[in-house]
Amino acid sequence: MTDVRGRVWRGGKPQDDFEFASISDYLGEDDALVWCDIYDPDHAILKDLAGELELDSWAVEDAIADAERTKAVVYRTHTFITVYSVTIKDPAPEGDSESALDIHRISGFVLPRGLITVRLSPHFDMDSVSQRFDELGGQEHGVGALVHGLLDVIVDGHFEAVQWLDDAIESVEDDLFGNNPRSELQRKTFRIRKDLVELRRVVLPMREVVNSIQHRRLDAKTAPELDPLYADLYDHVLRVSEWTESVRDMVTTVFETNLSLQDARLNTVMKKLTGWAAIIAVPTAITGFYGQNVTYPGIDTVSGFVTSTSIIVLLVLGLYWMFKRRDWL
Repeated sequence: MTDVRGRVWRGGKPQDDFEFASISDYLGEDDALVWCDIYDPDHAILKDLAGELELDSWAVEDAIADAERTKAVVYRTHTFITVYSVTIKDPAPEGDSESALDIHRISGFVLPRGLITVRLSPHFDMDSVSQRFDELGGQEHGVGALVHGLLDVIVDGHFEAVQWLDDAIESVEDDLFGNNPRSELQRKTFRIRKDLVELRRVVLPMREVVNSIQHRRLDAKTAPELDPLYADLYDHVLRVSEWTESVRDMVTTVFETNLSLQDARLNTVMKKLTGWAAIIAVPTAITGFYGQNVTYPGIDTVSGFVTSTSIIVLLVLGLYWMFKRRDWL
């Protein structure tokens, strides 16, 4: 069921008379600023709104499509953006089948005097975005502050997600040289790699989105005080992107190190098996020789048995000492 909420400012002051049917009237006022959030939009309602506000029909289709990449497209009358919020599930799953990331898409139509956000998921916290609007003084600096508040909340979520993945990698590194089962370590590494792929898919294109909005803002001349805020936001996006690349390298390193340790353990096992095989071969050879059907000194005597047994023990102890000294056992 479609759920609509919104806010209106006039002359920099918040108003309490927001009505969805009056959006076009609000946007026509010179001193008005509008933010409208639409959850689970009905296609007909959104299409009518697009016709009323002259929104691009392809952008409207992208806003309600099942899967869209992160992007920003500048049209004649508005800018369309698609971004993804990322949060960590609480508590984060320990298993190997369920992702620890909660990813939700938010689309937006940036107009000269308003911002219309479209969501398909109810789990994104729009209250925090509304609070960020107020902190940035969106009612004073125009629609650019509204867009910055939305993107700032989303990028902060990206920071938290990559921080969680970085901590998870450190946990895997501790397990790598511990006594944990190899299968469990491989499952955790594989799960982190899958989560990282999902995160990179939504984080890396954010550079294009922020860069496009930063340099093509409709209010760039009327609100130059927002330029440092967008520059700082772009710097945060770059840091998240670089951090994801760093985590990706660490995951690859852990995976390769795990394989190297397995090869080293296999070589150690083979070395020990070879050493014990050599030790066992000595008594086998001696007893086999004495078991031949030939006459030898001490045959059928206690002294002969003691002699053969002493030779076996001495040779076995000598081989064991030599292999141990060379770290073969």
